Amino acid sequence: MSRYAGKPFLRLLECYVLDAIDQLDDTQRDTLVKMEPKLVDIYKINGSWLDIVNKQMEFPESLPMQIKEFWSKYLEQAKSQKVPVDPNEFAISFVNQNFSDVS
Repeated sequence: MSRYAGKPFLRLLECYVLDAIDQLDDTQRDTLVKMEPKLVDIYKINGSWLDIVNKQMEFPESLPMQIKEFWSKYLEQAKSQKVPVDPNEFAISFVNQNFSDVS
């Protein structure tokens, strides 16, 4: 079963995390921008995909900076342990740990 089956908002949260740590690639960003009209229809919130996620989740303005701080610590730890870093794995882990109830 796919990670996202029945949980359409989950990928948006992961992209939000990737954007916060400056790891959202241009292809993903373009796809999200193209999805904005559909997201506005679904969530009845005007704005960019980032605005929609922020408002839907009632995130504080400080959250992207907090995520970036976690990312920096994650990078430091990975470097000290000489393990590879995958931003997507970080995003998945961050969402799993902080938003496990999101569908």
